[in-house]
Amino acid sequence: MTRHRDAVYRMARGATGDADAALDVTQEAFVAAFAALSRYDPARPFRHWLARIALNKARDHARRRAVRRFFARARPLDEALDAADPAPTPEEAADDRRRLARARAAIAALPAALREVLLLRGVEQMSQAETAAVLGIGEKAVETRLYRARRRLAETMRESAPPRV
Repeated sequence: MTRHRDAVYRMARGATGDADAALDVTQEAFVAAFAALSRYDPARPFRHWLARIALNKARDHARRRAVRRFFARARPLDEALDAADPAPTPEEAADDRRRLARARAAIAALPAALREVLLLRGVEQMSQAETAAVLGIGEKAVETRLYRARRRLAETMRESAPPRV
């Protein structure tokens, strides 16, 4: 767990867009992995097996969150990311946090198929072959999805950028 905890958390954070939810997803992933350890195939990379479990737990979390939002008619979590930090900070730090929040919101808004490829390739630095193995798709599909994810992310970031003064 110590070896893979940070990578699983980063994946969960990218998939959920929320630090608290990412902690929950990380914990659920490790509990599920421990429970399924007898089904792990040592001939395959452990990292890939654990990444698949984490992505599935993130998907489960997203489904549960969507159902709760539907029934509670709650405001989207993405709106809370723009809340100001009450502690006084330098202007550069505030700008960095806003850009990071916009980027996280834009990543979280991507369709799951694009978001997962972007997280595995861009954040986790997995190779194209490793990403294809984790997701159970072809390498060409990874390449295509990564291109589409980056393009859509760039468009979203351009559209959500504050006007220059």
